[in-house]
Amino acid sequence: MNKINVLVAGSTGYIGIELVKILINHKYVNIKYLCGSTSVGKSLSNYDKSLKKKHLPKIIKFNKKLLSKVDVIFTALPNGEAQKISNLLLPKNYLIDLSADFRLRKASDYLKWYKIKHNAKNNIKKSIYSIPELNSKKLNNFKIISCPGCYPTSILLPLIPLIKKNLINLKNIIIDSKSGYSGAGRGVHKKYAKKNLYESISAYGLGMHRHNSEIQQEFDLVTQKKVSFSFTPHLSPMFRGILSTIYLDLLPKKKIKIIHRELIKFYKKTSFVKVLKFNELLSTNDVINTNKCHISVCRSKDKKKIIILSSLDNLIKGGSGQAIQNFNLLFGFNEKTGLH
Repeated sequence: MNKINVLVAGSTGYIGIELVKILINHKYVNIKYLCGSTSVGKSLSNYDKSLKKKHLPKIIKFNKKLLSKVDVIFTALPNGEAQKISNLLLPKNYLIDLSADFRLRKASDYLKWYKIKHNAKNNIKKSIYSIPELNSKKLNNFKIISCPGCYPTSILLPLIPLIKKNLINLKNIIIDSKSGYSGAGRGVHKKYAKKNLYESISAYGLGMHRHNSEIQQEFDLVTQKKVSFSFTPHLSPMFRGILSTIYLDLLPKKKIKIIHRELIKFYKKTSFVKVLKFNELLSTNDVINTNKCHISVCRSKDKKKIIILSSLDNLIKGGSGQAIQNFNLLFGFNEKTGLH
């Protein structure tokens, strides 16, 4: 079959580079254009030496004329930029966005949490927020695919199945998440220059982190009840990986083993989500450089509570890998293509 021509906008960031690395090895993809702003004229190998011997196009500035020559546009750009591109799309184009531009269903929520006016309001209804394991069957109805944030992916994968089945108390859910510093982008080195980034752990975004809106929205979509949660993110002194520790109250007469069995059942036929043995510890080391998410259901010292652990690679399952997974499902390929 003919290969699908793709354009990657924002190819020099951490997620953009990971995306290109996967696309290089995707047998149905031809990387037609790499686009950037401050990197125009350079090779991507300037930003990652492992790409030096790869036959990649030089980075050019994006312009709308390029859209007639590609089928799919991947955007790994600062928030607000994918909206501009979405207004230029041709009927044959698909947009797969890794920023926050189409994650929220209301333009007013986007303004509230991102402090930017949404400039493509009419395109929100043409987009879908897609964690593939939760809503892959709906993808073909949309031209814009919004890939979830890395933190929400680690949180929604273990919790959405349980909320749907009314298996957990929806009050006082406590989420403690730790991410490698690559999740903050290349600017993190300058931003945290005085905070000993590589040897300390830092909490940030307390109470008002932007991903709160994304998490709340997805909770609300699967239940009519109010879900009350607290989410605190941390930057840890590692390059990549996320570990989320989630504290939950059990409902009366619901046993912890029921929770574990439901998650095993829900993800039994999936390729990338693995539910570990009951009470098994996990680490980011088991998932980095993969598109996998590992989940473990664990006891608490309080028999009325449980602890759920969730780990993934923020740059792959929490970013570029999830984008490729959506791409594969959208075009009818095996979802594992390019993601081995």
